[in-house]
Amino acid sequence: MNAITANGLRRSYGDTEVLKGVDLFVQRGTVFSLLGANGAGKTTTVKILSTLIAAHGGSASVAGHDVTSNPDGVRAAIGVTGQFSAVDNLMTGRENLKLMADLHHLGKAEGRRRAEQLLEQFDLVDAADRSASTYSGGMRRRLDLAMTLVGTPQVIFLDEPTTGLDPRSRRTMWGIVRGLVASGITIFLTTQYLEEADELADRIAVLDGGKVVAEGTADELKRRIPGGHVLLQFHDPRHLDAALRVVRGASRDGDALAVRVPSDGSVSSLKALLDHLDSHAVLVDSLSTHTPDLDDVFLALTEKVNQP
Repeated sequence: MNAITANGLRRSYGDTEVLKGVDLFVQRGTVFSLLGANGAGKTTTVKILSTLIAAHGGSASVAGHDVTSNPDGVRAAIGVTGQFSAVDNLMTGRENLKLMADLHHLGKAEGRRRAEQLLEQFDLVDAADRSASTYSGGMRRRLDLAMTLVGTPQVIFLDEPTTGLDPRSRRTMWGIVRGLVASGITIFLTTQYLEEADELADRIAVLDGGKVVAEGTADELKRRIPGGHVLLQFHDPRHLDAALRVVRGASRDGDALAVRVPSDGSVSSLKALLDHLDSHAVLVDSLSTHTPDLDDVFLALTEKVNQP
């Protein structure tokens, strides 16, 4: 069973149609990333799936519960960590967690046990009795996510979880997300950091103009975009000239002793190229592979959609 299924989701604000028939299918125990520019409809999608607002068309279910007919079932199965922290600055880290335990109707003893467990899991024990106002950005995000986990959700919506964090804190959050998925939790991630989606997501969907314009693994999306190539380096100009003659599509790479060969980056295509060069006694001194990154994918896909 999918953790999340959406069919033909639509949503408008006044005369502006924000979602125009969005289909999503998210497997359990995976990270699914929804990419899109500001205004593409990412946050609206999260709000519908987490029952904060209603769709104007289509259907969706989360953790086996229909978001329209059984919103309470959805809410009991999910956690939401939004763009803006839900941490109360006037309370300590421990107090924030105990408050969440009370909101989830955990008993007093169970609430204390859960709070201590999460403080340990998120490396917040030493800061547990300090006011949250004294926490760094990374610590606040860890506490915010820990608060989401008090209710042991099956699905967590992470909406821009590392915005504003320094690179070290961002990587710490990535490690936490990987650990949650390893424990069986499903993560629905929205982010503008394409490196983040590349690092974490099992599958990625690109949302633009209220529609999903592409979906697949990071590697599948990258292979859709032209520009991947193998760069062959030579010390002997004679071998460079030979490579230009025998390899279809090869071109000189600037003034350097290098040749650029179009490639999809697969192992099979690289092996075929090397075997071909070897059969013609072309000696290559070194090589490197270059594939489009998610920045290239995102720009290419959204530019196509926005062209008149």
